[in-house]
Amino acid sequence: MENKQKLLNLLGLARRAGKLVTGEEMVLSAVRSNKANLVFFAQDGGASSKKKFTDKTNSYDVAFITALTRQELADATGLARTVIAVADRGFAKKMREYLEL
Repeated sequence: MENKQKLLNLLGLARRAGKLVTGEEMVLSAVRSNKANLVFFAQDGGASSKKKFTDKTNSYDVAFITALTRQELADATGLARTVIAVADRGFAKKMREYLEL
């Protein structure tokens, strides 16, 4: 199985485990309160939203990933969202490993 598919499967597992934060305001809040370990932003998301999240994640030193499309995020999690934060260190670490390989 390729790493992208493993990443998508892990996103779905994190969703079922209740370790994802979704929606713009909720993700911003999670980043500000240091609860977000990793933020996924859809490749086809809006430019102004992308800039907002890029700036926020840089200032709070949170990994920011734009490797997936909106459709891939929706298929993996069952939620039609542009931005998703992973609120669990273990899930975030494994997802980063899949992204680097």
